[in-house]
Amino acid sequence: MRFVYFTHSLVSDWNHGNAHFLRGVVRELQARGHQTRLFEPENGWSRANLVAAHGEAAVTRFARRFPGMHSATYTRENTDLDAMLEGADVVVVHEWNEPWLVAAIGRYRSRGGRFLLMFHDTHHRAATAPDELDAFDLDGYDGVLAFGDVVSEIYRKRGWAREVRTWHEAADTALFRPHPEIAPIADLIWVGNWGDGERSAELDAFLLEPVRRLHLSARVHGVRYPAEALAALARAGIVYGDWLANDRVPEAFAAHRLTVHVPRGPYARTLPGIPTIRVFEALACGIPLVSAPWDDCEGLFRAGQDFLFAADGDAMAGKLRALLAEPAAAAALAASGLETIRTRHTCAHRVDELLAICAARGRADVGGAGDGAREPVRAHPSDVQLAFGDDDGGAGQRSAAQ
Repeated sequence: MRFVYFTHSLVSDWNHGNAHFLRGVVRELQARGHQTRLFEPENGWSRANLVAAHGEAAVTRFARRFPGMHSATYTRENTDLDAMLEGADVVVVHEWNEPWLVAAIGRYRSRGGRFLLMFHDTHHRAATAPDELDAFDLDGYDGVLAFGDVVSEIYRKRGWAREVRTWHEAADTALFRPHPEIAPIADLIWVGNWGDGERSAELDAFLLEPVRRLHLSARVHGVRYPAEALAALARAGIVYGDWLANDRVPEAFAAHRLTVHVPRGPYARTLPGIPTIRVFEALACGIPLVSAPWDDCEGLFRAGQDFLFAADGDAMAGKLRALLAEPAAAAALAASGLETIRTRHTCAHRVDELLAICAARGRADVGGAGDGAREPVRAHPSDVQLAFGDDDGGAGQRSAAQ
């Protein structure tokens, strides 16, 4: 089939966690013989910040590290939906796109577009800022792909979509895997962004204070750390490593003995059941993980077996100390987490789910453009003329779910 995805960015994962999952899904779709075309805004804030901080070399590096993955850029002024959507079987529009684009694609679908059209939501604002979601016109969309049951239920209760399916994030296991050839050189690593104040107290209690108290060798990678956050890291004796390209994270995990998960407040309080993609990725790398509290009410993992929960900072320090003192227990924990990822939570599993959704809507055996009649369905863009065979592809600043 021919998939078109409108993303905030494929090229940049600077404060943009959805890029992690999207890359894995695109990789898996292509491996199965499906054709992909991706579009991202020319002036998207993630890409702009990446280039501002690390230069165009960061974009060039992406092309080198992810051969076969491409995105075409667009502006509002030069969009051409006829060209962008030509021959599409399935179109997915991510929630980080601007309302004008979301509405334009929906109108195009309603006027006779012969493709399945889905809206993809991987953020907490359905719960925390519903007025922002009200700005989206989803009347032309067949449905919504939401990254957790609680978000799916919000869409249903508010009547935002005609159909909603839960589609969890997952690990790109072609990239996120153990590296036994790399020997650990330090105790703890945490990869994540500061979080715009959404988890400042939690980071202090579950990361900084345990590291300081246990005198651990520790490193943090992420972006948007204000001066006071950098000072707090330094006081705890934690090395700050700035942004780390996501494809380098597996090796960074391998060089450390432990990692932690510290969910943002909106997730822990209002979105039970939804971990960030970093949990999937860490477990896929076979690193022992201890998490601050969140409610795994959807039963994604085996708590106490795949990773450990710590109720508070004291418990976090105790569990970290125990795992460092008992390498066999740490290894068993890591092996269990890795097993759960491989059997339930890879991008291959999510592509299976996506294709099943497509099949349920009559898109299972769609071939080239013009194959058969397709039922009409329903819920801004680029002057780019691309052929699907090229595998070419083509949002105000929000904080990523990382």
